[in-house]
Amino acid sequence: RGGARAKGNERKNKKERVKKVKDDVIEIEGVVLDSLPNAMFRVGIDGAPETQAPILATISGKIRKNFVKILVGDKVTVELSPYDLTRGRITFRQR
Repeated sequence: RGGARAKGNERKNKKERVKKVKDDVIEIEGVVLDSLPNAMFRVGIDGAPETQAPILATISGKIRKNFVKILVGDKVTVELSPYDLTRGRITFRQR
């Protein structure tokens, strides 16, 4: 009894960010180029050639839930699905 709850409280005291690893997503770093309606953003990929079109990215649920503000020029981590490499999900905003 109470095993899971004790583990949750144990996790609360740890400061580093532990993230579940999904095996079928591609994670990339990028910079927010412009903000669009409906919490969508254009994100340019770091190290990509200028000819490559920016990704259309939306905010992930965890960032939306914690009201993390994302502004133009922020460095973000984007998850891409292997099926559609033009759309992504912003999962983290660098400080």
